[in-house]
Amino acid sequence: MNIHQRNNVNVIGEGAATMVFAHGFGCDQNMWRRLVPTFSARFRIVLFDLVGCGRSDLSAYDRKKYGSLYGYSADVLEIISDVAAEPVIFVGHSVSAMIGLLAEIEAPERFAGQIMVAPSPSYINDCDYIGGFTRSDIDELLEALDSNYLGWSSTMAPAIMGAPDQPELREELTNSFCRTDPEIASHFARVTFLSDHRNDLDKTDRPALLLQCSDDLIAPRSVGDYMHRTMRNSTLRVIENVGHCPHLSAPGASIDAMEEFLLNLDC
Repeated sequence: MNIHQRNNVNVIGEGAATMVFAHGFGCDQNMWRRLVPTFSARFRIVLFDLVGCGRSDLSAYDRKKYGSLYGYSADVLEIISDVAAEPVIFVGHSVSAMIGLLAEIEAPERFAGQIMVAPSPSYINDCDYIGGFTRSDIDELLEALDSNYLGWSSTMAPAIMGAPDQPELREELTNSFCRTDPEIASHFARVTFLSDHRNDLDKTDRPALLLQCSDDLIAPRSVGDYMHRTMRNSTLRVIENVGHCPHLSAPGASIDAMEEFLLNLDC
C-alpha cells in the first residue's frame, strides 16, 4: 500500500532540516495549522494522519496491528524513511508523543530530537505516580464511549480542549471527534488510555522538549514532572493554558518554547 495514501502524507516548506508533526486522539493534521506557517519558512514540514483518523485510508486499519502503539510507531518510521534522508525533529501531540518515542527507541538514528506536546506515558494513577485518572475512571470513560460515542464526544471534547475563552476551538474538537469512525475511536481509545510506557522513557538520550499546560485534564503537571525526572535529556516548559491542546489554544507560547528548544539543537 502507498504510504502517502495510507497516511494522507503532505510535505510543505523548504529547509535542510525536517519536522514531522503527529496529531493526537480524535484529531487530524489540520490541528497543526497555527504552528506550521512559522516553521515552514525554514523547515521541511511533514504532516500526516494516523491510520483511522482524518483522511487516512480507513481500509488500512488493522485491529491487530494497531492493538498497541507499536503499530503506529512502525508507520512513523516508514513515513520518515520515505520523506527524509536526515534525522528529523518529531513533534507529537498527546498519544503521538509516545508513538514518536517508541519509534525513536527502535531507530534512534532517524531522530534529531522530540517535541512532546502534552505527553503522558500512562494515564492511570499507580502508587506514587499520578497519571490523572484511577483505573475505574478510565473504565467508566471507555464504557461511556462505547455506549454513546457522539454523546461522549460532545461532553469530552470541550473538556479536553479547555480554552474557555475560545468556544470555536471546543466546537472544532467536538466535530473532529464526531467525524471519527466510532468503532475505530473506541479501539484507539482503549489502546491509548490503557497503555503504559513509563519504562520506555529512559531508553533514549536524544533531546526532548516536554511542552505542558498549567491546567490539563488529560496530562496533569505531575506527569510532566515525572517525565522530566525520568528522561535522560529532557527540557520541561509549562505554558499558562487551560486544556490539552496548546498548539491550538496557545500557539504563541508554544512557538516560543519550541523556538528556544530548536535554537539549542542548532536548527
